[in-house]
Amino acid sequence: MSDVITYEQPLNERIRTFLRLEFLLARVDYALQRDDEMSHREAIDAMLSILLVFERGDLKSEISKEVERLITNLSALENSPGVDKVMLDSLLAELDQTLDALQIRKSTIGQVLKENEFLYAIRQRSSIPGGTCDFDLPAYHYWLQHSSIEQRNQQLSYWLEQFVAVRRAINISLQLIRGSAAFSSVKAEKGFYQRGLDSSLPTQLIRVRIATDTPHYPEISGGKHRFTVRLMTFDINQRPQQINEDADFQLSCCAM
Repeated sequence: MSDVITYEQPLNERIRTFLRLEFLLARVDYALQRDDEMSHREAIDAMLSILLVFERGDLKSEISKEVERLITNLSALENSPGVDKVMLDSLLAELDQTLDALQIRKSTIGQVLKENEFLYAIRQRSSIPGGTCDFDLPAYHYWLQHSSIEQRNQQLSYWLEQFVAVRRAINISLQLIRGSAAFSSVKAEKGFYQRGLDSSLPTQLIRVRIATDTPHYPEISGGKHRFTVRLMTFDINQRPQQINEDADFQLSCCAM
């Protein structure tokens, strides 16, 4: 299927957090491709959002546990017939290096950002609509106007380095999870599809692909035992409704 939109639904809190961090890191990367003031504001906003995610529980431990889980699952495949031993060894080596990088860093992830008074002031004002404008934070305005583009980029890159190990762990974890199951064609009868899940398998992510020229989108919900997909009409001025005809879409249930 060419020209498709992919929709994803995590089935546990760990993967939900991984997807949010992936999204926020992508926002930082996109902002850093530009050198204007608003882009650098966007980069800082996204980094502070990442920091906020890490303040909700021991996320470093959760990321390490996920990498360890993947190492265990992949190691169990070493003697399985048909397994590409070279590729498997390469993946295991990368996971081992990623886990080491997470564990070597003894300080809390993002500690440098937390201790920075300049960023703390921005964080304090960020909860207020428009609270980081020039008159609220003259020091922020000064930095944006008086620092050269190179200086700002250097500083932003330094702050972003705090998340290098985390980024690597999330990237490889999501890559392996997404690649663990191929897409297959299924049919939603009158816009509704439901499937049970084997609770003994760690299904972590439901992925749905729909052609871009299709006039509906999926609402996915699920838990440990089952998931549902409802195909909904889109009208920006009206409440969405489930379609009333059968429709095909591509489905992948990712268990790793």
